[in-house]
Amino acid sequence: MFKLISATPSPYARKVRIALAEKNLPFELMTEVPWDSTTATPKYNPLEKLPVLILEDGSSVYESSFILQYLELKYPEPPLLPKDVDGHIAARRLEVLSDGICDAVVLTFFERMRSPEAKSPEWLSRQRRKIEGGVREMARLVCDQGFAVGSTLGLGDIAVGTTLGYLSVRLPEFDWRALYPNLAAFSARIEQRPSFAASVPVPQIISDKVV
Repeated sequence: MFKLISATPSPYARKVRIALAEKNLPFELMTEVPWDSTTATPKYNPLEKLPVLILEDGSSVYESSFILQYLELKYPEPPLLPKDVDGHIAARRLEVLSDGICDAVVLTFFERMRSPEAKSPEWLSRQRRKIEGGVREMARLVCDQGFAVGSTLGLGDIAVGTTLGYLSVRLPEFDWRALYPNLAAFSARIEQRPSFAASVPVPQIISDKVV
């Protein structure tokens, strides 16, 4: 059985949790706070980042995009990427866009933890532009249809859904639902799916000083 090292608010780890569930692959969930000194993450990932998928032989696969690629290659059914080239590219585009938005939210979160005199308004403004621009483009790409790409759930849906969930946890003042009703409808619909409902993100307490 796989083991997955995850953090409860992480959209990157949630993507993998959902993919494993959708592919009906059993796994043991190991919840960590990767910023704390007590974390076991460095033992499995020299980059000290989550998520980490620990294989049955004890080896590990890390970085969410690579883990998802690993799962798709090793366990192709049911597929989470369209077979046609254009669909494949569309799904990966949403994944790249979603990861970029989440990266900017993470940078915002930690900048806000700095002391008032150390915070950079310019830095925060830059990250906010990335987030708002990314979500605007996401809303343009996600049509008013059942799924983000194609006619079945796939990587595009997982990427968009986990990003919107993360925004609700880490940037609640950004009212993307009011700005983009199609994303609000998509999120409400996708969060009812069992794999999403079982992995709702919640904040964690970071014990160690990180900034």
